[in-house]
Amino acid sequence: MGVRRRGRELALQMLYQHEIAGTDVDAIVASFDELAQAPPATRDFAVSLARGVIGKLPDLDSRLVDQADNWRLERMAAVDRNILRLALYELLFAGETPPAVVIDEAVEIAKRFGSERSSQFVNGVLDGFLHRGKAAGGA
Repeated sequence: MGVRRRGRELALQMLYQHEIAGTDVDAIVASFDELAQAPPATRDFAVSLARGVIGKLPDLDSRLVDQADNWRLERMAAVDRNILRLALYELLFAGETPPAVVIDEAVEIAKRFGSERSSQFVNGVLDGFLHRGKAAGGA
């Protein structure tokens, strides 16, 4: 598994713990054994993503609600919601990864961590976001 895929998976786990348990990122980093065992580049990428998402949470959630027609944020599965937040953060604020790769990564992570239909849901929301952004002149 690549450095960035593993970093995204670790970031997802940190975001999930942050949301469900209310744990702050520093406490998660200090106690997350899988993160501690990851290579430095993977660990740095994961922590950077998690901090970035948490720092932009109101903006990301607002955009997510706008895009996910007929889905209130609270109705989304926590895993799906955090995968979408992570992908939107990369699309909007960490532009070094091509959008198609960000979406593919999110779909693959949804297959691993989400429910049977998570990958379809994640793909649909992100694809719609990308197309809406192109129609409006940017993401």
